[in-house]
Amino acid sequence: MFGRAPKKSDNTKYYEILGVSKNAGQDELKKAYRKAAIRNHPDKGGDPEKFKELAQAYEVLNDPEKREIYDQYGEDALKEGMGGGGGSHNPFDVFESFFGGGAFGMGSSRGRRQRRGEDVIHTLKVSLDDLYNGTSKKLSLSRNVLCPKCKGKGSKSGASGRCYGCQGSGMKVTTRQIGPGMIQQMQHVCPDCRGSGEVISERDKCSQCKGNKVTQEKKVLEVHVEKGMQHGQKIVFAGEADEAPDTQTGDIIFLVQQKDHPKFKRKHDDLFVDHTISLTEALCGFQFALTHLDGRQLLIKSNPGEIIKPGQHKAINDEGMPHYQRPFMRGRFYIKFNVEFPDSGVLSLDQCRTLSNILPSKSGSKIFDMELEECEETTLLDVNIEEEMRRKQQQQQQQEAYDEDDDQFAPRVQCAQQ
Repeated sequence: MFGRAPKKSDNTKYYEILGVSKNAGQDELKKAYRKAAIRNHPDKGGDPEKFKELAQAYEVLNDPEKREIYDQYGEDALKEGMGGGGGSHNPFDVFESFFGGGAFGMGSSRGRRQRRGEDVIHTLKVSLDDLYNGTSKKLSLSRNVLCPKCKGKGSKSGASGRCYGCQGSGMKVTTRQIGPGMIQQMQHVCPDCRGSGEVISERDKCSQCKGNKVTQEKKVLEVHVEKGMQHGQKIVFAGEADEAPDTQTGDIIFLVQQKDHPKFKRKHDDLFVDHTISLTEALCGFQFALTHLDGRQLLIKSNPGEIIKPGQHKAINDEGMPHYQRPFMRGRFYIKFNVEFPDSGVLSLDQCRTLSNILPSKSGSKIFDMELEECEETTLLDVNIEEEMRRKQQQQQQQEAYDEDDDQFAPRVQCAQQ
């Protein structure tokens, strides 16, 4: 005994969506769907709702059995189950099965294509000593991993249903009127399924992950800081970021940040240090021990009879920073000497005469008595040159402002009329 046939309803909607007549053949249907689907594809900025309607219409009209049922009884008959159902598939699957998975550079169906997860970036502050000697640091991190109980399905049965809020697309479109005759459409991630297009019933949710498909895991990573690494260099742990279903796991990236050293400065593979010596050491020689970044004591001494000038630099080869991945090669080590002069009033007249006899006098600098009588005597004042220049600059700016005001109020002279 057969059941009562469903009443006839609208059977022109799908033809209107594709923009074809009811007599359209298979080639005309394909051509119409191809053109409209490409134009409305969400990845190209199209309307997701329109894209979904196009897929549903084409899926029905392209199937002779479903098309016959639709032509006789309309869309309701397909929803009631005649002809195996209608319009229930993912619109992206319909699109990519039509194009063979090659549209827009896509190599597989959207439902199976893996997107890449985001990388997680952490800063790793290290001392100059660590960059010179190399070190290892163990860091404890938390990350999401696929639930081991449900293997990332989120459900006990391993199945999930299509989200009714977005009809499986993962996106929702809302409209609002912003003026007379003006409507704005906004696309956003579906809040019901969080963009997955799937929902899991409360009864079927995995007891461990509660349907979230992922759980948290604590992991200890051992980060190796190699000798000679530079500030800003990356240390990459591939595939160690958060896991997610149908997603290629991203990387954890540690960004090296060199901390300031109280004594040494670094520039690429070279090291710089300032050292202050007394005037006596600058004139008569010096010798001191300098502790390097690896704890070695370097003996620093001047050559016999050598005079060190204030601000003078000396270099030591192969005592700078190790070259990255070539640690047996090193840069240069530069020492800048600052000479500390004695305070004023320390030297007596006898000491001054003794130094004058020892130190070489500048040739041509002696003034004869006759010339001395013709000279005008001056007085030297102590000054802070930076403060002096700053004060003079302020005075000049004030003067320029006054000059501009005078120019504005100066009378203008016109030529006399002939």
